Amino acid sequence: MALLLWLAVGLGICGSAPTPPAKDTLVTFDVAVPLETGEQEEVWLSGNHPSLGKWDGKGVKLSRNPDGRYVTTVSLPVGTKLEYKLTRGSWDTVEKDVSGKEIPNRTLRVNPEPQHVVLTVARWADQTKTPAQHTLTGNIRYLRAVASHFLSRKRDIIVWLPPDYEENSRRRYPVLYMHDGQNLMDSATSFTGAEWRVDEMAQKLVSARKLEPLIIVGVYNTEDRFAEYTQVKDTGEFSRLGGGNADAYGRFLVEELKPMIDRTFRTRPNPEDTGLAGSSLGGLVTLYLGLKYPNVFRRLGVVSPSVFWGDKDIVTRVKALKKKQPLKIWVDIGTEESKGSQETVDDARLLRDALVADGWVEGKDLKYVEVPGAIHTETAWADRIDQILKYLYPPPGRQASP
Repeated sequence: MALLLWLAVGLGICGSAPTPPAKDTLVTFDVAVPLETGEQEEVWLSGNHPSLGKWDGKGVKLSRNPDGRYVTTVSLPVGTKLEYKLTRGSWDTVEKDVSGKEIPNRTLRVNPEPQHVVLTVARWADQTKTPAQHTLTGNIRYLRAVASHFLSRKRDIIVWLPPDYEENSRRRYPVLYMHDGQNLMDSATSFTGAEWRVDEMAQKLVSARKLEPLIIVGVYNTEDRFAEYTQVKDTGEFSRLGGGNADAYGRFLVEELKPMIDRTFRTRPNPEDTGLAGSSLGGLVTLYLGLKYPNVFRRLGVVSPSVFWGDKDIVTRVKALKKKQPLKIWVDIGTEESKGSQETVDDARLLRDALVADGWVEGKDLKYVEVPGAIHTETAWADRIDQILKYLYPPPGRQASP
């Protein structure tokens, strides 16, 4: 009897032992928000768990990264079935779908291993205007309202990351900087509504192993575009527009933006892996800055360059070079860019001949292309961006065809 009593008490004690607390794990929420979201806006997670405020409209505040994404890491019990939504601090600002309609609660089962949850908010409830229809492809980041000591206006920067950027965390990538950034990847921000489709083409070529995986940085222009993209004032019909501030723009790129990109992303920062490209005045300033900074940029995409500017000042500068620079250069022109006139083609040929006279060799470190029927538009540049990218950044071990 005593033995049975002892067993009963013992089993009772064992049965009433406290259940060990559930183990917590870390969940990181990484959120892209609509472009219309102001840089000072707050973004919050609100959900059914006490750590997320029990649906109070706030819960956990996210931190804004330099690339415009909002991030937070929360410790949650393993096995928790989480339901949540994103807000800007109240239910009046809760996330909606792109048409403004309600969306189901987001859900997540918390696993034993740390989790990284990547989310996109299509629209906020208090967003009165229908968002522009964006045409972005791939892993896109933004640096918003980047200021400069050398330039008076802030500007946005759009960054396209290669397909394996998140998975291949030890790999570093070459970088191509491009002017007129709002026209490169997104028709919603493009000046004309047409874009270069740089993101779609880079995604396609890298995935097909026809292009070296790279980072593409689009630098938005501002109202000071004419000044920033020209090295001298024009002496002809555009003299009223001023010009001549390319040196300050170059200092912004070299001394401020490039170090910021190298700190923020996994780049290969050496000059052999760094390129610069643009069209029209962007083509002009590309060549000017490439010649000025061969220790920074070694791959140049000089697309439909405005050779005429400043009485063909860029040709004069090329002819005055004391020695050839170690640059790989693409130069092109459409045959119909000046409404039937031969002038722009003749100017491009003049530039090509000056480069050849200085030692650049067509088919080796110079590619010159005349595009039959092409005019001076983003659509025309989109039609040949694949060839430009493949020439400047061929797959490792393969040279671009001349």
